[in-house]
Amino acid sequence: MKFFKYIFWIIYRVWFYVLIAIPIVVLFPFLLISILKESWYPFFFKLARIWAKFILFGMGFRVSIIREQLLDVHKSYMFIANHTSMTDIMLMLVAVKNPFVFVGKKELASIPLFGFFYKRTCILVDRNSVKSRQAVFLRAQRRLRSGLSICIFPEGGVPEEHIELDEFKDGAFRLAINHNIPVVPLTFIDNKRRLSYTFFSGGPGIMRVKKHRFLCTEDLTIKDTKVLNETSRNIILSELRVYNK
Repeated sequence: MKFFKYIFWIIYRVWFYVLIAIPIVVLFPFLLISILKESWYPFFFKLARIWAKFILFGMGFRVSIIREQLLDVHKSYMFIANHTSMTDIMLMLVAVKNPFVFVGKKELASIPLFGFFYKRTCILVDRNSVKSRQAVFLRAQRRLRSGLSICIFPEGGVPEEHIELDEFKDGAFRLAINHNIPVVPLTFIDNKRRLSYTFFSGGPGIMRVKKHRFLCTEDLTIKDTKVLNETSRNIILSELRVYNK
């Protein structure tokens, strides 16, 4: 029985990468056109959401979104979530309709095909470089001025499997305060069970997302960064512990 489980997991993981590639190949001409001008990013974002839905559906995941507050399509936000799985990018795209730009690690740009569009549409950061981290603020500022939102996984990477929720970096919260935009915490409840970074694990099933009430930054200053950081982390951690019990 265990042998068949391992066979399933191998096929399931390979199938995941096949699903990533199929829509990129099919939509390649449209994706290419959509990245020619920065002002066309909302069109690229719509195609990215189709890509994400295709992958999650193909993997047998059923997305369930619980919303405590509705987004305003005319406003910019800072979206944050716990980072546990390779499906986090796809689930964020499915859960949020407001066009946003990911701030992500530059290493993902080396992934064939996916990386080509990733490095041309996302704000890349080298977390070991102070200069790179500072450049993120300038690029994010430009995107926010164009009416887009920003998405950051504030753990700064995927923590080890046994860690429920790693400490948050301050970058997302400084950006939110500097640009006076609400922070929207999202809890990805099931991603670690569905497709973690442990190769022989995972399987089809429900993917629940809790979109929490927004955290306002209007009256905050840069001195409040740590408080906003800890408040956001506690919201997500509390939700994870409710379901993990």
